[in-house]
Amino acid sequence: MKNLKTALLGAVVALMTVASCTENIDMSNRYTFTEETITSYLEKHDQFTEYVKILGEVNISKRSQSTLLQLLSARGNYTVFAPSNDAIQAYLDTLCQKGVITEPSWDGFSSAEKLDSIKKVIAFNSILDGGDNIDAIQTSSFPNPGEEFPISNMNDRKLTVSYGADPDSIFVNTTCLISLKNRDIPAINGYIHEAEGVIAPSNETLADVINGIIDSGEEGFLVTAKIIRACGLTDTLSKVKDEVYEDLYLTEQIPPTYSGVPTEGTVSWTPEHRKYGFTLFAESDDVWRQAIGKDPKDITIQDVRDYIQKENLCPGAIDDENYTSEDNALNQFITYHLLPMRIPKGKLTIHFTEKGYYWAVNPGSYTIPVWEIYTTMGKRRLLKIYEAGPSGPEGYYLNRFPSLNNGRHGNYRENGEPVSEGVHLDIPEDMGDYSFVNAIIYPINKILAYDDETRDNFMRNRIRFDITAIFPEFMNNDIRPDLVGTTQTKHIAVPPTSTYNYLSEVEIGSESLFNYLSGRGSNWANYQGDELNVIGRYEMTFRLPPVPRRGTYEIRYLVGAGSSARSMCQVYFGTNPNSLPAQGIPLDLRMGGLYRHTAAGDLPSIVGWELDNTEDDDYNAEVDKKMRANGFMKGPAYYNLLTNRSWTARDCEYTTRRIIVTATMDPDQVYYLRFKNVLDDASKQFYMDFLEFCPKEVYDNPYTPEDIW
Repeated sequence: MKNLKTALLGAVVALMTVASCTENIDMSNRYTFTEETITSYLEKHDQFTEYVKILGEVNISKRSQSTLLQLLSARGNYTVFAPSNDAIQAYLDTLCQKGVITEPSWDGFSSAEKLDSIKKVIAFNSILDGGDNIDAIQTSSFPNPGEEFPISNMNDRKLTVSYGADPDSIFVNTTCLISLKNRDIPAINGYIHEAEGVIAPSNETLADVINGIIDSGEEGFLVTAKIIRACGLTDTLSKVKDEVYEDLYLTEQIPPTYSGVPTEGTVSWTPEHRKYGFTLFAESDDVWRQAIGKDPKDITIQDVRDYIQKENLCPGAIDDENYTSEDNALNQFITYHLLPMRIPKGKLTIHFTEKGYYWAVNPGSYTIPVWEIYTTMGKRRLLKIYEAGPSGPEGYYLNRFPSLNNGRHGNYRENGEPVSEGVHLDIPEDMGDYSFVNAIIYPINKILAYDDETRDNFMRNRIRFDITAIFPEFMNNDIRPDLVGTTQTKHIAVPPTSTYNYLSEVEIGSESLFNYLSGRGSNWANYQGDELNVIGRYEMTFRLPPVPRRGTYEIRYLVGAGSSARSMCQVYFGTNPNSLPAQGIPLDLRMGGLYRHTAAGDLPSIVGWELDNTEDDDYNAEVDKKMRANGFMKGPAYYNLLTNRSWTARDCEYTTRRIIVTATMDPDQVYYLRFKNVLDDASKQFYMDFLEFCPKEVYDNPYTPEDIW
């Protein structure tokens, strides 16, 4: 799309405008390392005198009297994109051209507050602080094109990377070229990369972008923007941070740590922020031009309404002018394009240990399809993000339902024509123009809708959610997935609801220590490398994702029962979260396939688990039936355990699925699960890895038995 950035930045805050850089690469005079701190190196090189002055004038935070220059002279792991004097002058020139300052110098600012603000923009956006555990980043370890650095800068913003025609041309946040002559400069406490521009990410929200598109009238996502505004969504899409939580955290009314972590270490950390985020999958204006037959500037809301009705894109919705109602067809159409979380390109699907793959050994060498299923905004519905792997088309798709080689001896790769091709994400290599402070926009190449075909396709398949995908806050606050692997990011404590309602989808009892744990680097037997692990006299009530159609479903969840540290819990299920009926007898989470793992030793299990007989599939099917009769299933063959890429969750006796509910469920009804500790032992653990909704036509199909994957 031509000149997209101009269209999207119509409402940009002028102070955050990025100065453009020119790509004049000088191959001479590479720096030779002598032992220096970042500060001492910068102070000795004349091209950084302005940057050094700024660092010496900007404090680390409101609560600190130390400056950034002092910080960069201390022990640590800092990645610094240091703008040269020329880069800073170019930035001041840009601010002057935009009328932000009266002249292109430090004397051109109308107030000390504005001057201070600009210096903070230059300083905070240029530094990634890895703390004690995260290595500083060399260019050889920069993210893939369009992806973000794994940690935020000191302005709490994620920076993207793109590459020019010359593979050595590296740009940060689209326009800022990293010097080829002065990059990867090693210091005792990190790496310096000279920047030929100032990194100054826009503070635009998705609401600002939508308003800017409409105000400018420039094509790109003009029709989508019109629909969003008509449905009254811009106020929602302007949210960035929960300021109440910010204040409580800063004053330590939200405890910064909790003791009682069930893994190594002694504490878990509460999140520093509670951010809001959004992902918008937007049809380009070219798609709308072809669908409706008008230029985008001439397409009206009535035109879109007529198209939705003609194509039956929102079955059962009301076609009226009450666009703010979740029952309205236009509202249902556009909110199906929105997720309540900001999902960067590198996290659209989560690769960890899918069969044949191990993230720490062969990153990028993907083996089988990977997907995630999320709940959309507005009227809650299911949306699948899918990546095919080596046997299918490249890239990411929404609601692709493939034909898979999913027999007992299959390889789980795409096999023939898909049941539904899905909607392809037209992701540009440089995501900088599509990435905003609280949102990301992904262009799509055809109309996306939750129509009858899509609902039927979901209904014909087992629906598996990584448990942490249910909670938008985990993605919005960089908790899921933990790609960095430090102790502090691997142990996250969510306060009980009585302290603060951090997770919108769960109510956490006051005696519950609710932990998000990452197993990356720990060789845990987890689906995507993370889990919920709760200890104490816990009680938790989860709001469940919706089902696609009315029907009978099994609700299952996976338990890693290889430890006597697990607890027993009662499961409750229903529609009234204040009065949920109990479901059967309490679950013993210590019960593995072969053994019940107690503190007194291992006792025989009642599950009936047996390792698959490689020569007798009929016998294996009988074992599966016997386990189902006891309310158990083997773990899926879909993912590996530990570092052994031939040993799957199905081959492990303590990785079992529990069938916890069988019920008729309706897509228009909200359902809840509650788990409550029934042991008088506050040290025992509740564990959850993933949830499954399995329709009866899948688990009780007389013609095609449910697959083992």
